[in-house]
Amino acid sequence: MRTMKIGIIGAGMVGGTLAHLLVPLGHEVAVSNSRGPASLEGMVAEIGHGAQAMTVNDAAEWADLVVLAVPWRTPEALPPASSVAGKIVVDAMNPYRAWGGTYDLGDSSSSEETRTRLPGARLVKAFNTIYFRHLATEGNTSLPEAERRAIFVAGDDAEAKAEVAGLIRDLGFAAVDAGTLRDGVKLQPGAPVYNQQLTGAEARKQLAGG
Repeated sequence: MRTMKIGIIGAGMVGGTLAHLLVPLGHEVAVSNSRGPASLEGMVAEIGHGAQAMTVNDAAEWADLVVLAVPWRTPEALPPASSVAGKIVVDAMNPYRAWGGTYDLGDSSSSEETRTRLPGARLVKAFNTIYFRHLATEGNTSLPEAERRAIFVAGDDAEAKAEVAGLIRDLGFAAVDAGTLRDGVKLQPGAPVYNQQLTGAEARKQLAGG
């Protein structure tokens, strides 16, 4: 396993859970949010050595890999495009409206829209289909991958997607390739696999139409 500096943009349910999971694996983690580092002192103290709080911009600049875990509807919460150019960026967001429901993106996917906001980022869709409490508790490295809880990945950059898949496996889940960023529509709210407790084998079968 390659250890990395991971910047998490958004320290709520998914972002905070990932921070707690990644540090014990040996990764350095910087958590950030719109309220500033002081608001994250408690979380950092709880996680312990290997975690630190930064501004959004600083976390993105510092990191090898960046996770986007803020509301998709608030693009102003994203780091500057220049801070993530050439970096793997994990899109864990979903296109929910503030008042319920999701945005109609036509034939585009939410991750494709995110890529237009962050041109130059090596964008990979992941961690958006799993409930944060399941993310915290259902990883199990003792199981063969086919029997682990599935987490889907989608992206157009094969190397970036493989890196994120490796991280998912290290967390004890099955990394299931859902295809391209355009194919990421199959992972958005309302899709058959969204928020479903599927094993790796079940998830691959369902994506294949079986």
